[in-house]
Amino acid sequence: MARMKAIEAAVKVLEKEGVSVAFGVPGAAINPLYAALKAHGGIGHILARHVEGASHMAEGYTRAVAGNIGVCIGTSGPAGTDMITGLYSASADSIPILCITGQAPRSRLHKEDFQAVDIASIAKSVTKWATTVLEPAQVPRAFQQAFHLMRSGRPGPVLIDLPIDVQLAEIEFDPDTYEPLPVYKPAATRKQIEKAIAMLNEAERPLLVSGGGVINADASELLVQFAEVLNVPVIPTLMGWGTIPDDHPLMVGMCGLQTSHRYGNATMLASDFVLGIGNRWANRHTGSVEVYTKGRKFVHVDIEPTQIGRVFAPDYGIVSDAGAALQLFVEVAREWKAAGKLRNRSHWVAECQGRKRSVEYLRKTHFDNVPMKPQRVYQCMNRALGKDVCYVSTIGLSQIAGAQFLHVYQPRHWINCGQAGPLGWTVPAALGVRVADPARRIVALSGDYDFQFMIEELAVGAQFKLPYIHVLVNNSYLGLIRQAQRTFSIDYCVQLAFDNVNMAEGETARGYGVDHVKVVEGLGCKAIRVHRPEEFAPAVAQAEAWMAEHRTPVVIEVILERVTNIAMGAEIDNVVEFEELASDAADAPSALAVLD
Repeated sequence: MARMKAIEAAVKVLEKEGVSVAFGVPGAAINPLYAALKAHGGIGHILARHVEGASHMAEGYTRAVAGNIGVCIGTSGPAGTDMITGLYSASADSIPILCITGQAPRSRLHKEDFQAVDIASIAKSVTKWATTVLEPAQVPRAFQQAFHLMRSGRPGPVLIDLPIDVQLAEIEFDPDTYEPLPVYKPAATRKQIEKAIAMLNEAERPLLVSGGGVINADASELLVQFAEVLNVPVIPTLMGWGTIPDDHPLMVGMCGLQTSHRYGNATMLASDFVLGIGNRWANRHTGSVEVYTKGRKFVHVDIEPTQIGRVFAPDYGIVSDAGAALQLFVEVAREWKAAGKLRNRSHWVAECQGRKRSVEYLRKTHFDNVPMKPQRVYQCMNRALGKDVCYVSTIGLSQIAGAQFLHVYQPRHWINCGQAGPLGWTVPAALGVRVADPARRIVALSGDYDFQFMIEELAVGAQFKLPYIHVLVNNSYLGLIRQAQRTFSIDYCVQLAFDNVNMAEGETARGYGVDHVKVVEGLGCKAIRVHRPEEFAPAVAQAEAWMAEHRTPVVIEVILERVTNIAMGAEIDNVVEFEELASDAADAPSALAVLD
């Protein structure tokens, strides 16, 4: 046993639990933790420009690499409330991050002390556990419990709030004998797996729906193996995009109201059985339950017992970690195949592949308009960026169109805030991904409003040498809200355009308002403005050369036409195509039909 400050014990627990970097902003009530981090020396720190930014960096860090848990740190009061959005985002998408806040001394908690707020109570609804530690001797065990909870069952965030006098108090602690607590994950039984496969085997037109739980379980390879043994098509959810490569013959598109493919929706509507693994039947994926479920049976596998039946009652439910379930699914499916018990699905697979390749189901991308249509931007991205790119995006027409037109080929190469969708998420999340993987080719995607929300975090990329490409599609509109306002026949308070008098006369982006090039350069990064399709690939090459030399983020701003309505609807059988569809395969060169 050794005598040490409680906060020093906390840092030793962080190290034992595998933490090597944290994101945060120091302050008076959390300075003891920073002193302990400096004395320890083994845990790096990235200084955010906004505490919410630190929480999103932690999210990006967790999402990028299996096993990571991002840590964000802030002082008392507003630092904690600023990180609530990050905790909400992480909780909604089952992402484990640890938020550590400082707090006023225990004797002042009931006296409305400066920057003293009951952050644990505020955070309870968006965390797996939120606690203010009142006894110094409990500090190391609180951190031990935090990591146990974050990793067990459905992953999610935890907040630990530490009064400053608790941090500074001395306790007895033996770091040499410390061990993380065993992780609990429910696992399917063989009987359950056999029943699910038997139900699937009875169907004529079955599908697998692969959700974000497959990625969380690091089980994408098992998912692909299972699909291949069964020869059953796969529809990934937005959070599960990348669990099966886009060019795999069994990947038959995404389904949904917005972030979907026409062929994916058509295939879902043609199916008679769906096995969902690690998904939660989110409304942007399903639309109304009545349309989504009509004429088909469902089996649902999820790690969280209360998810089974939450949106609709499946015909059969299994509570299991996606990885544990898929290991058994593959094992049993192989046995059934060897015994000749699996049905031949060749005709159904060919039908699904036919939709994926048919011009009837492809959206046009080859527009020559200047200012550019967004569809053409994604065509340019597919051509210039290749297959190894990792995309980071959050919400808006940019993300929706990106999901319709871009392609993802690996798990954790679509880093997306799926349910919460906070504006401003993209820049800090991309920085967190870069910290997690220094070698990955990262391209973030934002509309102009998402970009402006936390643009200051680009300075973090410049200071800490965290290069990545940020594609900024600028139409000077809150595009998704403008499109939604069509229901009310208004276009109100959603225009961002103004005549920026600081831009030179004749500058083609002058009427678009904010001069992003100047702002980005003022934050220590590089910006390139693109107006025409043929300028995009050279801009990417220029960005990569800049990053190789200067190691900072590079923003490629693409000037879009002001108003473009992106395909979406209220039901998966009634998605409105506002733009013309492809007239032939050459008219939609971003489609996989011409990439295969």
